[in-house]
Amino acid sequence: MKVRVRQGDTFWLYSQMFRIPVQLIEDSNPEVSPTSLLVGQTINIPGYVIEEYTIQQGDTIWKLARERNLAMDTIFLLNPNINPNQLQINERILLPKLVTSLIVDGNEEYDFAKLKEDINRLVEIYPFLKLNEIGKSVLGKPLYEIELGRGVRTTHFNASFHANEWITTPVLMKLLNEYVLSLVNGSPIRGVSTLPLYNRNRLSIVPMVNPDGVDLVLNGPPEQMKEEVLAINKGSMDFSSWKANIRGVDLNNQFPANWEIEKERKEPKSPAPRDYPGDAPLTEPEVIAIAELTQKKQFARVLAFHTQGREFYWGYEGLEPPESEALAREFARVSGYESVRYIDSHAGYKDWFIYIYHRPGFTFELGYGVNPLPITQFPQIYEEMLGVFLVSLYM
Repeated sequence: MKVRVRQGDTFWLYSQMFRIPVQLIEDSNPEVSPTSLLVGQTINIPGYVIEEYTIQQGDTIWKLARERNLAMDTIFLLNPNINPNQLQINERILLPKLVTSLIVDGNEEYDFAKLKEDINRLVEIYPFLKLNEIGKSVLGKPLYEIELGRGVRTTHFNASFHANEWITTPVLMKLLNEYVLSLVNGSPIRGVSTLPLYNRNRLSIVPMVNPDGVDLVLNGPPEQMKEEVLAINKGSMDFSSWKANIRGVDLNNQFPANWEIEKERKEPKSPAPRDYPGDAPLTEPEVIAIAELTQKKQFARVLAFHTQGREFYWGYEGLEPPESEALAREFARVSGYESVRYIDSHAGYKDWFIYIYHRPGFTFELGYGVNPLPITQFPQIYEEMLGVFLVSLYM
């Protein structure tokens, strides 16, 4: 919601009027100096939207404010020319409305268009979210990173490296939504106050690493690559088993952490719906974008969401730090997932992160069954990952 500055207005005043932490107002207006607001300047107020209201018989500003649990000054801020003593029946005024419910449903098929719709709505309502384009997919779709928080420690989450594991994206987006809703409303999540987490952490989220692949699984082949994709899929229009990007390269076998081992032993030696590691590491634009982002941001820890197995992996070649084991214990406790230190696998994002940075990295295999997991598992998976999300920011 946008408001215009009046004489004497300050971020602190807005914080008191709207009952929102001043940090969130400051971070929603990064180009504005909080010490020198200018009359008439436009300011973002996070967590609110504007609704039109038609004055009814018996309405007063005091009554409207009380019914909506608003400070009366918030109504005057949106209606600077209103005369509270001369309200007219059928007169239309603007009222601020606090958003108290989630924007992201998640319990639905979730393609790139749906992701964009939810991202745009979240950034509009919660402008302390910073949206970055970190690269483009093979077909030119933007690869989005969402940033928030004030801390020096950056925790990174990503989802949908694999196309038919798309359910991981709405899980991650709903976690983000619940977090920002909690920040603005001052409501704890499972008894945990979230503003201290915001002040302590910087959060980086790439919700869909492989948008071309996700759209292929959910919507079928794109016209511009229909022949190539069908050839890779042996002529079948059933793409439910497709994990790779649109060029048939498995993005989570593309990182330079003993990539040569995976290249030698993986059965596909050419583009395939899954498991083909490419002709060299870091050839695909999606992987290059993630690697460059990781190098630029120097994440303190990373969590990659995959499916399935209700387990997570957290070691690589003995290079993981002691901190990883403590985190793994807590993740297992709050999720009920099996903690697995080592598996015979290389060239994944988590592997490369530990290999290069010697920092905590985790691959979570959400849910249980055959990919793509049925959307009916979404509620349970979400609840399991909510504890993991909180622990990752708390510890």
